Amino acid sequence: MPVAPGIAATTDVIPEDIPEESRIGGFSMLELVIALAMAAVLAAYAVPAYVTYTARGHRVDAVIALHRAAQYVSAGAFAVAPVPALALPPGLDRIPATGRAVYRLDVLPVGDAGGGYELRAVPLNNGPMRGDACGTFVLDGLGVRSNLGSEVDSAGVDACWSGRAA
Repeated sequence: MPVAPGIAATTDVIPEDIPEESRIGGFSMLELVIALAMAAVLAAYAVPAYVTYTARGHRVDAVIALHRAAQYVSAGAFAVAPVPALALPPGLDRIPATGRAVYRLDVLPVGDAGGGYELRAVPLNNGPMRGDACGTFVLDGLGVRSNLGSEVDSAGVDACWSGRAA
């Protein structure tokens, strides 16, 4: 194919003919694939670890809120209220007190054998702890800790209440 004088044909330009300052650097396809593979491997380990980390944090928040509510109840807040009217004030009735709720706190009247009341931290059906192995946290008026709706033994209950449960 004839080319006008003074104009180079496109096939005549080879990479070595391009000056260093005008070359554009970039990544090859192989480098991008390797980087994506590395990111996928990191994500495969990081996501489950993060989910476990946040679940432990929610469990610890539930335990702290139950003890805080127990202090509120024990301080005589319900001394003038009839037993069926037990209710916690706003801020003590959910976990966490602000933001997206993860647990709901309930106060139930029980006999004197349980100290007169029972506090429950119930995971919300639409929350991140709905299928948690620890289930519902229960603290009665005597300070006895247990978990409902879960298949945990006494060692598992201790692990749940300390935040170490898997």
